[in-house]
Amino acid sequence: MINQTEFSDNTALYTLQLPSKIDSITTVENFIDTISEKYRFSDEIYANVLTCLSEAAVNAIIHGNKENPDKKVYINLEVIEDKRLIFTISDEGDGFDFNNIPDPTSPENLENLTGRGVFIIKRLADQCIFNSRGNELELHFKI
Repeated sequence: MINQTEFSDNTALYTLQLPSKIDSITTVENFIDTISEKYRFSDEIYANVLTCLSEAAVNAIIHGNKENPDKKVYINLEVIEDKRLIFTISDEGDGFDFNNIPDPTSPENLENLTGRGVFIIKRLADQCIFNSRGNELELHFKI
């Protein structure tokens, strides 16, 4: 379910609450498609936002909430003056130490099938901020 609130200072707020099921990614993708059309994203911004939000949601569902159906993933989006996007993705898990993630570009990690999500997110978003517990991520994009 997507809720939208418009504010008078040219700010809009969107909220999503997702069950911790991998097929919730479809809801995230549809949301990004809708937002992209409304705010006329460039192809590059669309690709970066879609990739980052998909990765963050998958991490929250699988690693954060351990696909526990009783736990939710929350995505908030603040759109400021149709120029900036601030996404907040949070889960109900224990969090993780985001400062000690193995470098996926190290030779010993190159053939690993997982472990690239945070690396990719940090390179595609304009800003990437974790809360101290590691169960909430804030992503900034200029559009």
